Amino acid sequence: MNDSVYVGNAGKDAALDRGWLLGHFKDAGDPRHSEAVEIKWGVHPRGDERLQWVKGEKRTALLVLISGRFRVELPGRSVVLEQQGDYVVWGRDVDHSWFAEEESVVLTVRWPSVAGYAVTEQAQVRPQL
Repeated sequence: MNDSVYVGNAGKDAALDRGWLLGHFKDAGDPRHSEAVEIKWGVHPRGDERLQWVKGEKRTALLVLISGRFRVELPGRSVVLEQQGDYVVWGRDVDHSWFAEEESVVLTVRWPSVAGYAVTEQAQVRPQL
């Protein structure tokens, strides 16, 4: 097998790395390693939300709705993605957050791939209602 080829399943592979399929965080010898781009297959239960806004964004992002209803919060506006294929793009210096209004699957592409934006695992724990 050629080490520069990887074949996988987005749903299965995403579960291994918080949804991320490609980016700087993959091992350097892995064909999914990239410092140019990041790709995420995000599966979000209804009510899932990013607990902290991304501030000081240094990347451009494209978020495409695969299924569900998903809201992206941007300074001064909310964008609701509700039909398969709806998408939003934002650039550098645009702070953002998100909320899954329904169970949702979204594909996110960000570039370049840079460290420093992940919410810590401890911060992602939500209190039981």
